[in-house]
Amino acid sequence: MTVFSYSIHSGIFEAHPDYCRGVVVFRNLDNTKQQPEVTQQLRDSEAALRQKIVGNPAEHPHIAAWRDAYRQFGAKPSEHRSSIEALSRRVLKPDSLPDINTLVDIGNLLSLRYVLPAGVHPITTRSQNIELRKANPLDRFLAEPGKEPEPISPDEIVLATTNRILTRRWTWRQAADTRTLPETSFVFFDIDGLLPSTNAEVRAAIADLTHLVSRYCGGECVGYAILDAGNPSISISLE
Repeated sequence: MTVFSYSIHSGIFEAHPDYCRGVVVFRNLDNTKQQPEVTQQLRDSEAALRQKIVGNPAEHPHIAAWRDAYRQFGAKPSEHRSSIEALSRRVLKPDSLPDINTLVDIGNLLSLRYVLPAGVHPITTRSQNIELRKANPLDRFLAEPGKEPEPISPDEIVLATTNRILTRRWTWRQAADTRTLPETSFVFFDIDGLLPSTNAEVRAAIADLTHLVSRYCGGECVGYAILDAGNPSISISLE
């Protein structure tokens, strides 16, 4: 039996006891078509964010929480911004996010709609056992295609499969070999909740996500969970 497993190390919850992460797995998707309705929803989410955030985005409570969390594991939030802060700053320039492909665009529009980090990763034979944890000396991160993988700073929070790093600095940057492409048909999404974001907001974003993916990419939702201190792992049969 092939199983997709995903866990969050207890040390994450020791530092952030109210943290939660939604994990949603989809397969048999069609990510090849342009979807003008998704593009319009992305533009609408950008416009709504400009109404929500007036002034310095670092002062918005949902973004400030990530800046504080980054400081706790030694990252400088002014240099390495969480994905939601980076997206927000770009939209507030103002600028429009590019259409990449439908799955990536859905992740971006949900990030803006709920003001929380959301990302998508392909599932392959190399990425079926996932863990959010602190980095260790053997970890390596592929920053650019064709280059040598980089070592990781000790104690940095990373998303990993064995010693291959999928995302550095919690929600900062995905590896070059984890990009979701038009031909990608099997993925998992992460949706993060860090106070004052709530479990209910993450749950609402998951419901929104499953509706959008089903409508615009077809396929099926194989399974999902909201991982937290009381439920730190999920295993989903892929048979």
